[in-house]
Amino acid sequence: MTSESQGLNYRTAQFLISAPKLKLCPPDTGREVAFAGRSNAGKSSALNTLTGSSKLARTSKTPGRTQLINFFSITEDIRLVDLPGYGYAKVPEAMKREWQRHMDEYLSERESLKGLVLLMDIRHPLKEFDQMLLEWGRQSHMPVHVLLTKSDKLKSGAAKRELNLIQNKLRDMGGEVSVQLFSALKKTGVDKLAARLDEWLVAEEPEVDQEEDFHEES
Repeated sequence: MTSESQGLNYRTAQFLISAPKLKLCPPDTGREVAFAGRSNAGKSSALNTLTGSSKLARTSKTPGRTQLINFFSITEDIRLVDLPGYGYAKVPEAMKREWQRHMDEYLSERESLKGLVLLMDIRHPLKEFDQMLLEWGRQSHMPVHVLLTKSDKLKSGAAKRELNLIQNKLRDMGGEVSVQLFSALKKTGVDKLAARLDEWLVAEEPEVDQEEDFHEES
C-alpha cells in the first residue's frame, strides 16, 4: 500500500500465480478484486491499462485464450484476479462447463474477494453471462462495478446515452452495482476504476472510541 493520497499504486502489479481451480489458488488471506467478462469484452486490455503494463495480462486475437484464474499482486496482501473469459472460446462444451464450475467455486468460497469488476462491450451489454454474474452479486451481497469497455467505438453522446440506459436497467435489477465508461485505447475511465478498487482493497482502520476507553479506565 502506498502512502500517496491517490491510494494504491496499481503500476506495482506483478504476476503471482495461475491456478486451474480454487484449491490451487494463493492462501485466502488479505484482499482481492476479480475481473470477469465475456471473452471479447477487453478484460486483459483493461488490466494492462490499469497497471500501465502492456504484458501483464495476455491479450490475444483469439478470444477465450485465458483458461486459468490468474493472480497479480499489488502488495503482499492485496491482489487483482483475472478470471477465465467466457463465451467465444473454441473448446469442447465439457471444458467450458469445467471452467464455469471452477469459477463458481472461486466466486462462492473465496473469503478475500471484496468486489467484482464486470466488463461488458458497450455495444453488446447485459448478455446472459453478464446477467448471471450480476444476479450472483445480488444474492451474495457482493459489490459489482461494471466497466462499459470499448466506449471509444461510440461517439460521446451515444456512449453517454448507453451509460444512462444501462444504469437504469441495473438499478431495476437490484444489488450493489455501479457502472462507468471505459476505453483501454483512449485510456479513459482509468482513474475512476482505480478509485473504486481503492474503496474495496484499502482496509479501513478501526475507529477507537476514546470517550468509551476513558470511562473504562476510570
